[in-house]
Amino acid sequence: MTDKQSNDPLHGVTLEMILTRLVEHYGWEKMGTFITIRCFNNDPSIKSSLQFLRRTPWARKKVEELYLRYNRETSKQARPR
Repeated sequence: MTDKQSNDPLHGVTLEMILTRLVEHYGWEKMGTFITIRCFNNDPSIKSSLQFLRRTPWARKKVEELYLRYNRETSKQARPR
């Protein structure tokens, strides 16, 4: 049995973790401009957004793509020069 590392950058990261980090970094208002969905713009909450994203694949994909961009940006900033 071999231990393989997944090349998937989302491996082990839950949708709730993704959403929480994005909201902490960007805030609901900015996220609502990036991805125009009602659960980000009208009375947003983690719970309602998770419910919507879990049953709406196209919206979840956009959130995951935003998270990957955020992750690349923050990892570039953390690298020593």
